[in-house]
Amino acid sequence: MDKKVPRIKLNNGLEIPQFGLGTWKSKPGEVEQAVKDAIDIGYRHIDCAYAYGNEKEVGAGIKAKIDDGTVKREDLWVTSKLWNSFHRPDLVEKVVRESLRNLQLDYLDLYLIHWPVAYKEDGELFPRDANGKIIFSDVDYVDTWKAMEECVRKGLTKSIGLSNFNSRQIERILSVATIKPVVNQVECHPYLNQKKLIEFCRSKNIVVTGYSPLGSPDRPWAKPEDPQLLEDSN
Repeated sequence: MDKKVPRIKLNNGLEIPQFGLGTWKSKPGEVEQAVKDAIDIGYRHIDCAYAYGNEKEVGAGIKAKIDDGTVKREDLWVTSKLWNSFHRPDLVEKVVRESLRNLQLDYLDLYLIHWPVAYKEDGELFPRDANGKIIFSDVDYVDTWKAMEECVRKGLTKSIGLSNFNSRQIERILSVATIKPVVNQVECHPYLNQKKLIEFCRSKNIVVTGYSPLGSPDRPWAKPEDPQLLEDSN
């Protein structure tokens, strides 16, 4: 275990490295090297998602660093996420196994429901109607959670959690959970400090993971007039 990276104990007793490499928008042809470089300098937490479309390259980077002896599998914490079009309970295990094949791993350390909304299944990742609007599914994420719990029982992931859930949605999960979510991953930075949500999660012994801590200045929906966190002297 790398002693340089502080770890946080989760409600299931496992410890997650406090800093992680996010792979959203990592470019094809570059993300494998980025993963290898990150592991070389001490990163032990790699955050992935099926919807990012780059898990195979991430997996190649992880495998290279395990094969060359830089790390062992147990030194690493690998997170992935269930995309919106796979919320139907019968699809959950299939797509977890697909992520594991992409990443060349036998298990995940953490698997998250990426968003608390379900899209139409059995098609595109972003299914749209003739007017270009997203087509939603009526699957309830409470039922999705039960399938997530089965993935823990089958050893496909050691921990499960949530992403982009608000307090009311978390309460719904907790009302049925036999395996409690360990994490809620949300956008968090000085322009969106999430104080109330963090306090709520802390009261439920759920750790908040913050993504886009620097404000994600290259996010696709950014406008030219938006303030730039890294240029804000205040």
